[in-house]
Amino acid sequence: MSEFSYDVGIDNFEAAVLQASREVPVVVDFWAPWCQPCQALKPMLEKLAEEYGGRFLLAKINSDENPEIAQQFGVRSIPTVKVVFEGRLVDEFTGVLPEAELRAFLDRLTPSPAEPLRAEAAALVAAGKREEALALLVQASQLDPSNEAVRLDGIELLLALGRNDEARTLLGTDFTQQAERAEALRKRLELAEVKIDTSALDERLSANADDHAARLERSRALAGAGKYREALEDAMEVVRRDRFYGEGAGRKALIDLFAMLGGSEQYDDLVREYRRALSAALN
Repeated sequence: MSEFSYDVGIDNFEAAVLQASREVPVVVDFWAPWCQPCQALKPMLEKLAEEYGGRFLLAKINSDENPEIAQQFGVRSIPTVKVVFEGRLVDEFTGVLPEAELRAFLDRLTPSPAEPLRAEAAALVAAGKREEALALLVQASQLDPSNEAVRLDGIELLLALGRNDEARTLLGTDFTQQAERAEALRKRLELAEVKIDTSALDERLSANADDHAARLERSRALAGAGKYREALEDAMEVVRRDRFYGEGAGRKALIDLFAMLGGSEQYDDLVREYRRALSAALN
């Protein structure tokens, strides 16, 4: 039992569900001890109720012991989840959802208080005001420490500002909701710390435009410096000149760059552009 997750019966239904829903959404989980799928769903809901810290309340109703409530809600099979907000039914699902889908369902019901600040920060980034954006993201993270997207936005800004030590510290924490994006940022950090003399590579390419090894090395250097369009273009040029070089090394470099930029909305258009270019070059 916790302040965010509790058992409900006919005696406390009015206060624990209907009255409570005036303040926040109440997720009503209809379950029974004999129901195996219920034993999978209920712990996930309990964990998320704690993690979300009061953005929703979890009311657990044993449908065997409270058939009148189950009948009132039209429950025909279990587990069934009904969501009550402001005294009325607003959403529902039946069965067990994977955790990622369950999070998405809850996020639609309970938008993070950090999201408005996150949107403001994105606008500041687009305007080139990175330090101001970072300050907003710090505020947003304080509002909702569980919001991994906000934390990762902040890490991305730290990398762009060259504050790699701070980024490394933050990337050392766990990211369960956005693990792929966190891993992509770790790869960016790793690449940013590899120092490559691009002037020597420029000279090699001036002497021989088909020096594909030099072009791919320059692509890595440019990516490490945060010059992602230039990095993608160098890797793409290798594919255009010799798609079979190094057993498809140009294509592999592009795919690695796509993965490294994955999950960052500001690079979505850039990645789409070069995915199309790669597809056209290979077909």
